[in-house]
Amino acid sequence: MIKHLAHVALVVADYDEAIRYYTEILDFILLEDTRLSETKRWVRVAPSAACDCSLLLAQAANEVQVSRVGNQTGGRVFFFLHTDNFWRDYNLWRARGVNFTRAPSEETYGTVAVFEDLYGNLWDLIQPLDS
Repeated sequence: MIKHLAHVALVVADYDEAIRYYTEILDFILLEDTRLSETKRWVRVAPSAACDCSLLLAQAANEVQVSRVGNQTGGRVFFFLHTDNFWRDYNLWRARGVNFTRAPSEETYGTVAVFEDLYGNLWDLIQPLDS
């Protein structure tokens, strides 16, 4: 029986810059950084240690992968990150230089704004109404 989604691979330009961004700017936790070969690592980050699903940071290894860095979804929002305090995170991340591409709005499901990560992938920051 399938229990949960374990990891989502995110193609990045560089392991170390991606680790710095997700841990220092977005306050994710580095769960694992294991060297598999000279050029490949198993790098997992998550918003908290309690998350069932983590991002697997996968450094682009060829031209096709390099062309996908920052645009794995053709410009659509890729990730939906829930928070228990929208304004705390929004204001902190703006102060740290995170680029919000859509201003905060109150929707039927909660407070939301769209931001882009260091490569241009789009994320929704959402405080659901039920949190």
